[in-house]
Amino acid sequence: MDTTRWLSEGEQEIWRSFVTAVEGLTDYFDRQLQRDSAMPYTYYEILVALSEAPDRTLRMSQLAGARGSSRSRLSHAVARLEEVGWVHRRTCHTDKRGSFAVLTDAGFAALAAAAPGHVTAVREKIFDQLTPEQVAQLGEISRAILRGLCGSGE
Repeated sequence: MDTTRWLSEGEQEIWRSFVTAVEGLTDYFDRQLQRDSAMPYTYYEILVALSEAPDRTLRMSQLAGARGSSRSRLSHAVARLEEVGWVHRRTCHTDKRGSFAVLTDAGFAALAAAAPGHVTAVREKIFDQLTPEQVAQLGEISRAILRGLCGSGE
């Protein structure tokens, strides 16, 4: 017996619109950051996470979790950020297998230079398109989706 709860026509349209919007925003922000700051969106998000951490430092495993990234993908990105001097790795003295990513002053400066253009793009493409009520709804919807993802066990 098929127990699949298929999407209704309306749900399919909403789902497809949502996915297209998220992918379009991610692509737009990546292109904007590449054009204006010569950094991919992924690197920007890593720098943001580190800039908000105590002492601008996170364990690599925490950083991967915060970015929803695999450890190998994150390790590659951090290696590239090390090459340009924006991040450096420090070994963990209590766990020889673990390491920390540390945002350098140069990395913080690169983030500070990129942030105004990125924030402007976010405001123009998201917040300026919505009413205050829709912004509140977007927040509620996003938090509900994140709760579902955190509790999914995947």
